[in-house]
Amino acid sequence: MHHFPEFMAFYFPVAHAAIDWSRPHDFLDQEFAALTRDAELGKRLLDKLVRVHTLAGGEQWVLVHLEVQGRHDADFAERIFVYNYRVYDRYRRPVASLALLTDASKRWRPCAFSYRLFGCEMRIDFPIVKLQDYAGRVDELLTLDNPFALVTVAHLLTQKTKGDAHRRHVAKWRLTKLLYERDWDRQRIINLYRVIDWIMALPPEWDARLRHGILYLERRKTMPYMSSIERIGMEIGMKKGEELGRRIGWERGLQEGRREAMEEVLALLLSQRFGELDESVRELLAAATVERLGEWIKRSPGAGSLWEVFAEK
Repeated sequence: MHHFPEFMAFYFPVAHAAIDWSRPHDFLDQEFAALTRDAELGKRLLDKLVRVHTLAGGEQWVLVHLEVQGRHDADFAERIFVYNYRVYDRYRRPVASLALLTDASKRWRPCAFSYRLFGCEMRIDFPIVKLQDYAGRVDELLTLDNPFALVTVAHLLTQKTKGDAHRRHVAKWRLTKLLYERDWDRQRIINLYRVIDWIMALPPEWDARLRHGILYLERRKTMPYMSSIERIGMEIGMKKGEELGRRIGWERGLQEGRREAMEEVLALLLSQRFGELDESVRELLAAATVERLGEWIKRSPGAGSLWEVFAEK
């Protein structure tokens, strides 16, 4: 998570106030995966284990166990209990389990797990934040400087516009314009837009309209948040998609146009770096899927040779 301090400040301010943010924090994702591999008690959106230092001083460090849960799960509280004691058993350090609930229900609020036997009691209570509790505060959230206020609004509007592409397009365009008006650095805006873009997914035809609007907005404000390659690819893709759409159908045309745009952009990148492409490379690009083309585009800037781009891991 690129903005973990801001995430904690927005959703868990009490914990945020107790952490010494002047010292580095470490994500222990691999270690956490190993601890929980055989404790799969339900699907979730995200789980993280973070090592942080407290303001208590000295070399004291503690662990933050974060769960983001996207649907009702009867075993959720038990899973928090299991993960918490496994982390404690591994590190012998205090562990705080925190839960962010993104489901649509207002009533489901798991915040404890316990059992008693023969006079012995085991119990864990953990803080939860429910995104539905922000539903009546959208206008207020839009004025806040913390990026997770906009992420929360994007989530709430996505739930509110389910099945209505037009209303979602209007809501997403509103958030996009607001994001571009913020006095934030370029990378922060890019990161946040990618999150909003993922949350507020649109059908291809509505997505193309939104991206047309973004290109216009960037030209008008001279705010090039998209890289030149992203912008070229988007313009090529929309043009090709519109042409294909008139012949083979709008949705299919946009999808194929996107693939052709990525192929064209990658060919441009490779030829600029490694010279004229031979026929075998052209054939390789022409046969590739969107996913594979995207992977090659990401590799190309750091590749030392043409074939490093295509090498299988």
